[in-house]
Amino acid sequence: MAAKLPEEEHPKQAFGWAARDESGVLSPFNFSRRATGEKDVCFKVLYCGMCHSDLHMVKNEWGTSTYPLVPGHEIVGVVREVGSKVEKFRVGDKVGVGCIVGSCRSCHNCTSNLENYCAEMILTYGAKNYDGTITYGGYSDIMVADEHFIVRIPDALPLDATAPLLCAGITVYSPLKYYGLDKPGMHVGVVGLGGLGHMAVKFAKGMGVKVTVISTSPSKKQEALGHLGADSFLVSRDQDQMKAAMGTMDGIIDTVSAMHALLPLIGLLKTNGKLVLVGAPEKPLELAAFPLLMGRKMVGGSGIGGMEETQEMINFAAKHNITADIEVIPIEYANTAMERILKADVRYRFVIDIGNTIKSTH
Repeated sequence: MAAKLPEEEHPKQAFGWAARDESGVLSPFNFSRRATGEKDVCFKVLYCGMCHSDLHMVKNEWGTSTYPLVPGHEIVGVVREVGSKVEKFRVGDKVGVGCIVGSCRSCHNCTSNLENYCAEMILTYGAKNYDGTITYGGYSDIMVADEHFIVRIPDALPLDATAPLLCAGITVYSPLKYYGLDKPGMHVGVVGLGGLGHMAVKFAKGMGVKVTVISTSPSKKQEALGHLGADSFLVSRDQDQMKAAMGTMDGIIDTVSAMHALLPLIGLLKTNGKLVLVGAPEKPLELAAFPLLMGRKMVGGSGIGGMEETQEMINFAAKHNITADIEVIPIEYANTAMERILKADVRYRFVIDIGNTIKSTH
């Protein structure tokens, strides 16, 4: 039976790794999680993926960080306790938490299962909770969250390689579905072959779509075609290749977060084609109107996904055996891993082995 707990239980001692200032250096950190409320699930964290946004946040590159900051929003583990009114989870269940742990639950977005676009959305770390405390992420031994923001991980999926799906996976799955780029036989381009890009290839292939990887690096061709199963590969700096592919794609998922030209990508689209941005370059990109007018083309965006769709994505991944390509590391390696993320020196996601390497000091 699920353990039902009194709501007045004391806050839980937690242990993790935090950045203390804009140097971004992570070090051991003792803190408290809230007591398990009546709708809360408390779980032991076993793995946490390292997202590029963790790097931005520990260094306050977006100007919103509050220290001490415990990063991590690709969190998976096993349920330890549930509140008295929790309906969906029991002790022992495999679960995960992604980028959000709260929303108003009453606005139009929330009632449309789009909690990720709620104006009062609470991010999993570095955000202000309803009680005024700051949220702490998954580089820690335990997690407490409302059951509405908990995702069930099917037994068919390995926990470590599933963790990155809670951010990278949903970030590409949602636009493929929303923009109608999930129909078998369609042709979709994926720009950039990193954490997001490799997941976009896998999900699009799982949907039965023809996939072309578009990259500045010719060296990634064998990886894209041989390992990830893409159908073709375009070197974006090769004018002849790009010209030959003009007007051939129904849509493009652009995962690049560095400055890059959109015009050549728009040229690859068919009439009514859609270029969808999921990467976030720091400076505005140049967008000319005429190439859009001349083919009724669209440039759109997408950010993570709502809770219902996130569960749908995880279930789809289990059905189609989709996981991230990962390098599992101990928490002590996290600072070095951050440096390697900066250099794009990872195929394709670091995942911290929290369960075996975070040792509590209490």
